[in-house]
Amino acid sequence: MQAFGIVGYSGSGKTTLIERLLPWFLARGLKVAVIKQSHHDFEVDVPGKDSWRHRQAGAYEVLISSPYRWALMHELRGAPEPSLEEHLARLSPCDLVLVEGFKRAELPKLEVWRSANAKPWLHPEDGRILAVAADQAPPGLRHIDLNDVEAIGRFILTTLNIEGHETC
Repeated sequence: MQAFGIVGYSGSGKTTLIERLLPWFLARGLKVAVIKQSHHDFEVDVPGKDSWRHRQAGAYEVLISSPYRWALMHELRGAPEPSLEEHLARLSPCDLVLVEGFKRAELPKLEVWRSANAKPWLHPEDGRILAVAADQAPPGLRHIDLNDVEAIGRFILTTLNIEGHETC
């Protein structure tokens, strides 16, 4: 299982890019997982439903299961956020994990950047950013057009040396 980071400022298109990459990888027979880091509080279940009520009542973990999916919710209750490595250890085996966020993580990364955001580039401060998917070429680093999903997918597979991508 190999991980590859997709980093950039909010509104740069990270989630949209991952959403477009997933079918491309799946069409090539790869099993892909995603880890998304958020700096905001979020709810994964519906307020008022049983699992939500269990969490609100103080459950440390709640696992909800159905014939269609299962989800494990873990309340930190003041404990520190787990590291990327701890989250990776929780995943089922797969070929590739796309990591959205975790900007400081020590893994190969692609920066997603849009000129309309008027934000600075991340790559000058992070040597683990190997290329930029952007609407304009970055200074001093490989540029891949933000809309060229195939080129971005091939770049990720080549970087990680994932088998079988040559036939993609």
